[in-house]
Parts: sequence; structure tokens; C-alpha cells
Amino acid sequence: MRIEFREIAVRELANGYEDNDEEGVFGYGGALDIRPPYQREFIYSGSQRDAVIDTASKGFPLNVMYWSVRDDGGFEVIDGQQRTISLCQFIEGDFSVQLGSFDEKRAFHNLQKDEQSRLLDYKLMVYLCSGSDSEKLEWFKTINIAGEELTNQELRNAVFHGPWVSDAKRYFSKSNCPAYGIGSRYLSGSVIRQDYLETAIKWHSEQGSIDGYMSERQNWEGAEEIWEFFRGVIEWVEGLFPNYRKEMKGVQWGELYNQFKNESFDPKRLEQEVRTLMEDEEVTNKKGIFPYLLTGKENHLNIRSFNPKQKREAYERQNGVCPVCDERFEISQMEADHITPWHEGGKTIPNNCQMLCRDDNRRKSGR
Repeated sequence: MRIEFREIAVRELANGYEDNDEEGVFGYGGALDIRPPYQREFIYSGSQRDAVIDTASKGFPLNVMYWSVRDDGGFEVIDGQQRTISLCQFIEGDFSVQLGSFDEKRAFHNLQKDEQSRLLDYKLMVYLCSGSDSEKLEWFKTINIAGEELTNQELRNAVFHGPWVSDAKRYFSKSNCPAYGIGSRYLSGSVIRQDYLETAIKWHSEQGSIDGYMSERQNWEGAEEIWEFFRGVIEWVEGLFPNYRKEMKGVQWGELYNQFKNESFDPKRLEQEVRTLMEDEEVTNKKGIFPYLLTGKENHLNIRSFNPKQKREAYERQNGVCPVCDERFEISQMEADHITPWHEGGKTIPNNCQMLCRDDNRRKSGR
């Protein structure tokens, strides 16, 4: 891994600045890809953007930026996109900022010549990094990313950039992208911060390795495969549970799809069971209802636990003896258990509580 430090004037950065929705965002005489396909969209607020201009105009230091050196000698912004675009847009006249002792906001062309020169001559601190994909990934994970911190998926996109990431972003990473259109009710997170793409890859990867998945597909021309998979997951969910509930958001639907897509379920019966479980006060994790109905594993539901008072009462009633092995234990060595299991109608009430030693309780629970 090779890292080179360079000071770059704002006038150099803004030279040849171009922002094209189709082609991308470029600067530094066309040699710098400011928003490569794996990067998120511009997310700075007006106050953050203005602060960048104010800081640079006063000659105060901005945090360092990181560029990746491409094989063709060009560069891509890894960290610093928001600051770079803010500076270039201001010089292009896209917005105004209140600077100096002036009360009103001024655009770049309204500044005095010396003010313009001071901003254009401002030196940015840039680290240029080059090396193998694995070296870059490890390095990016250890640097202190300034401004809007990069997510793990944004770091991966930077390392494994190529035609596959470019096409995947078209489906998963832009505002109002197709994945958001069909999946926003079911997925948590932000499309811009790459949460949707990360989730889709995690679901689609047979080995569960996002890095390996992206490395294998880095130079593939299209990402239709993962998009079709994602669309299939959402259609499967909507078919099984046509009555949407807010608790369906954030469930790991892709993992359930991979496991149960070829099994038959009756949506009407599932709906009846969902209603019953939603009304059951013993079920404390309503989101877990959906994986429970498919897997049959009660641990998804977080059945209401006995409180300390109920546990102590049961322990004293039993004189500290486990009713299964007939051995005596300290209360700290025992666990509360439903005498009549929840799935057989047992409630979390004092007369349905018994204390079992840990081993017997785990054997009964199948854990």
C-alpha cells in the first residue's frame, strides 16, 4: 500500500468542474471523479455547506481528504466528496454564503478580488492512496473519516468499484431507486448510505460474505441478477402476508425467503395466526411473529418472562429443589420455566412458574 500526501489548491480542484446527472461529477481538470458510481449522493445540509466555504475563506484548515489512484492515472474521491462539491458549486455560482462583515449573502462573483484569490489559493490536504483491493479496504477501515462517516458498505463500494457496483447503484443506491420503491416498507436504513445494497448482497450471498460476493462480481457488466432476486423476495413476502403491518419492517426477509421459498403456506391461515399473536400479551416481540410462523421457533417471540418476585416465590415454594432432577440449588443456579408451555396456553403468572436447574431447563427448551 502506498500513500502520498499532496496539497491541492481550490482553483486546481475546481478546474473543469462538471456535474452531469448521466456522466457523473468531475473536477481537477477532468482527472478527478468526484462522485464515482459507488459514492452516495450529495447529503450536506445548507449550514454544513456554508461552513465549508466560511472555513476555507478564512484560511482555517479543513479535514484531510482521501483520493484513490486509478490504474489509468486518474483519481476518485474516497472521502471528501461533500466538501469538494460544496467548494466547486460555490465557485460555479450555485449558491451564496454570508462571509466577512457583510450582512447579506454573497455569491462567488460578488466577492472582492482579494477574497476570490484567497479562496482559490486555499490549499486542501489530500492523501492519495494506491494498492491492492484488500490493502485499500483495510486502510479505509482504519482511517478517521472526516465529515459524514463512511459506512462499511460505502467502503466496500470504494474498494470493489467497477461496472457491477455502478449498475447495482442504479437499482439500490439512489433516492427513489427501484429497490426503495418496492422495498421501503420492509427494509430499514437509507438507500443513499448503501444500506439497501448491503442488505440485498447479504441475502443473496450463499456464503454470507459480502466482500467475497462483490470481489467475484466486480467486473460483471450488470447487476440484474441481484435485482431480480430482491424483487422476488418482496413479491414472496407480499404473497404470504398481503396485509401489511409496520412490524414487518426490518425483518430479515431474504434469509427467510432462501429457506422457505419452495414450501407451501396458506396466506389466510397465516393472517389469522398473525392477528392472534398480535393480540397475545405474552408475545413481547411482535416483529418476531413473522419469522416464528415460518420457522416455528419461539425464541423469535420473546415470550414474557417471569419477574424476580415470581421467581423467588416459586423457589421458596420448591424449597430450592429442581422438580426434574430432585437436586437442591441456589436461586442463582436456576431458571424460571412455564409449567404449562406458552404454545399450550400457559401464561406468565405465579402459579404457572417453576424453577429448574440450568441444565434441565435447557434440555426442556431444546437450547
